[in-house]
Amino acid sequence: MKHDDVKIVINNEEYVGKNVVVCGWIKTIRKSKRMCFIELNDGTSLKNLQLVVDNSNEQLFSFCLGLTIGSSLAVKGKVVKSLNSNQNVELNVNDIKLLGNCSLDYPIQKKNQSMDYLREMPHLRTRTNTFNAIFRVRSVLSKSIHDYFQKNNYTYVNTPIITGSDCEGAGEMFRVTTLNIDKISKDKYNPNIDSDDFFGKKVGLTVSGQLEAEALACSLGKVYTFGPTFRAENSNTKRHAAEFWQIEPEVAFADLDDIIDIATDLIKYVLKRMLVECSDEVKFFTKYYDKSLSERLINVVESDFAKLEYTDAIRILENANVDFEFPVYWGCDLKSEHERYITEVIYKKPVFITNFPKELKSFYMKANPDGRTVASTDLLVPGIGEIIGASQREDNFELLNKRIEELNMNKEDYLWYLDLRKYGSVPHSGFGIGFERLIMYATGIDNIRDTIPFPRTKCKKLKL
Repeated sequence: MKHDDVKIVINNEEYVGKNVVVCGWIKTIRKSKRMCFIELNDGTSLKNLQLVVDNSNEQLFSFCLGLTIGSSLAVKGKVVKSLNSNQNVELNVNDIKLLGNCSLDYPIQKKNQSMDYLREMPHLRTRTNTFNAIFRVRSVLSKSIHDYFQKNNYTYVNTPIITGSDCEGAGEMFRVTTLNIDKISKDKYNPNIDSDDFFGKKVGLTVSGQLEAEALACSLGKVYTFGPTFRAENSNTKRHAAEFWQIEPEVAFADLDDIIDIATDLIKYVLKRMLVECSDEVKFFTKYYDKSLSERLINVVESDFAKLEYTDAIRILENANVDFEFPVYWGCDLKSEHERYITEVIYKKPVFITNFPKELKSFYMKANPDGRTVASTDLLVPGIGEIIGASQREDNFELLNKRIEELNMNKEDYLWYLDLRKYGSVPHSGFGIGFERLIMYATGIDNIRDTIPFPRTKCKKLKL
């Protein structure tokens, strides 16, 4: 069906005086004895196009009086300047075709419905202004991320979703198997059970594409992945999801300082693009969800990020006049309350915490000369906490081999990974960005379930 996008019609003055066809869903209807005003939206814009029908055409006017919110229409009419200061143009209608009627029990036609309520119907919630805006922001951020890497000579690579290696070493993988689940449960002590499986070994859904990306970076130089990852983490917080998207660049000939600069540049680039391309959405989120959002995003784009050694962060937290729920000591993992205190109270902007104790981080991170810490960093942002985890990778064969042995890892699973340190090893670094957490930060939305169309989280009942 040939038609014009609502976004194009309302944002281009050259359409004034032209006859157009638009399609969309009815957001609101206002009726009187003489006039009928319909707000139409096709998903291309946060703003609606107002349709105007008067009673000079009795048949059309009578038809409009019977329309319901949520119904879909194809509309012909003339674009005219609007007398309403809230909109530039409106459409004087001369013909309407009902494409799909919406019954009166339409569950999302009321205003101010809670996010909890809307999560119960992910198949419909995108018709609300909030989710309409969230997923347009998601689209713009996604494209901006690809644009950033492509213009900086990175190669986009696809790493396996099914893998035999647990990159993070936390054992929080979803198992993939063709075996009978009951048989696995009964024979869990059978040492040969995995050999009967499809791949002849135990495999799961990937928690990260990093290890494979390292292999590709060691020939292509600069690569990045952007795809789904999965963690069977026993957590039901606002920041955790079982399925989420992750951006993971790997860069050869780069140390920790280099990767911090790249991460900073990427964040600033995509947020700057968002401020321009999603200006209506930023205004919307600032008005209804986070009064400081617009100011905060501009501040991130224009200011330097702070850097803070883990040891210094612990000292700040120990001296803070705050009764933290979780105790603070050198060697502890920073909790959300600690991260937010540093970013929101002390620095009031994003902060890179660097050089964590090696016990807190994964086996692949490069050991620092002090023997206690690794060349690692987390980017913490106000309101969210960690959105980036980065490190310089251990490029020394002997040191990496020793670390794998210390952690009692199955070395056979990582022989290929060790090979990268035998055959032309180079200093290299990378990071991972949780895409949904980035969206949370960019929109002021405080629950990760609202940043992805069909969230997968730990719960009793799985939605569509």
